[in-house]
Amino acid sequence: MHRTTTALLWTAQIAAAALFLFAGTLKLGGAEPMVQVFAAIGIGQWFRYLTGSIEIICAVLLLVPSLAFFGAAALAVTMVGAVLTHLAIVGGNPTPAIVLLVVTSAIAWTRRPR
Repeated sequence: MHRTTTALLWTAQIAAAALFLFAGTLKLGGAEPMVQVFAAIGIGQWFRYLTGSIEIICAVLLLVPSLAFFGAAALAVTMVGAVLTHLAIVGGNPTPAIVLLVVTSAIAWTRRPR
């Protein structure tokens, strides 16, 4: 892989890991906006804990080269759910989730096992 590509990939992985670590911490910490969003989803607050845990665990996986594919793939699936949830249930702007879906998909594709 070219040095520039490697640097861009690592930049994307670190930025995504930071964003998902932050978002997951807000969910697990019970930030009121997160509690409200998950109340609107209607499944229960357990789903907030599950989603926050997935985000934090996968954020860490993004930083381990041999595991980055798995973290990115799981986060991409999570972001598909987030986009659909925004569009169908809670409303609001799905753009951040779409951007994170694109980024995590690109990381998963680049880090896929050969």
